[in-house]
Amino acid sequence: MPGIHVTSLQDALETNSKFVKENLSAHASYADGFVALNSALFDEGLYVEIEGDESDVFVEIVNIATGSENVASYPRVLVNVKENSKACIIEAFFTEDITHHFTNAVTEIVLGKNSTLNHGKVMFESMDSVHMGVTNVYQSESSSFKSANFSKGSDLARNEMSVLLDGTEAECDIIGLYLTVDSQHIDTLINIDHAKPNCFSNIMYKGILDGNSRAVFGGEVLVRKDSQKTNATQSDKNLILSDGAEVDSKPSLMIYADDVQCGHGATAGSINDETVFYMRSRGLDERMASKFLIQAFAREIIDQVDDPGFMEYIDNAYEASIPNAILNLG
Repeated sequence: MPGIHVTSLQDALETNSKFVKENLSAHASYADGFVALNSALFDEGLYVEIEGDESDVFVEIVNIATGSENVASYPRVLVNVKENSKACIIEAFFTEDITHHFTNAVTEIVLGKNSTLNHGKVMFESMDSVHMGVTNVYQSESSSFKSANFSKGSDLARNEMSVLLDGTEAECDIIGLYLTVDSQHIDTLINIDHAKPNCFSNIMYKGILDGNSRAVFGGEVLVRKDSQKTNATQSDKNLILSDGAEVDSKPSLMIYADDVQCGHGATAGSINDETVFYMRSRGLDERMASKFLIQAFAREIIDQVDDPGFMEYIDNAYEASIPNAILNLG
């Protein structure tokens, strides 16, 4: 029956055992130590199946860690977007009234022919948390995958995403925004494999760094020998708000085909003094002028979120955090 079906992986083994057995751990490799750890320790896991056009309904997978004890959680999700189907899925991670928490999350997504998935990931955990997340995506012919990733929490975070474009005319669009303060550290690692010709991919990330925080961005796009007519772009832009903040950015392309359009770039800089001076000449104080410039920098990513409600939520969350990120200005 068409629609959205959400169940435990244990139940899915009984109702859709062939798909689960063929795809669970087939896309997230045990060679990744955190995938192996999750595979060994996750309990039931979650199975999401979409059949038909369900793009007007959000599937929200919310992970909330609570309690006073130091805890670890191992969320596991398998998503099956069937042929000609459309869906929207958001994964959210929060902590509440907890001291220290470790999250080791693994999500595997399989897109059937001519299917579409809008995916969002929100990592808003506490400053005492550690988050290690892995998302692996398999795309069939003419499928479309768009992922919007947002992080402003966790003392230490690592967000990995790997996408295999294994069908012609598949499209992949990954955007992200991170805000780091104090001594936070966040790693973002994205790998896109153009295994078939006539595919499109785009990676666009932005970072806002303050205090003594550090961010690492690694984007790797592979274009195989027979993947002609590939169109692939990636960029990572960072706004540095303090002398102690640091970003290490390494976008890379490995191209083995000759008929392609590919490009990549990375930038890091501070708020432009002349722009701040101009805004101050119009009656704004330095902090307000700086805040507006930071918001404008972030909105280039936020404005690309398709759902208005999700966009408003993200916009409000970052706007509330930005004042804390400009305390050292002036």
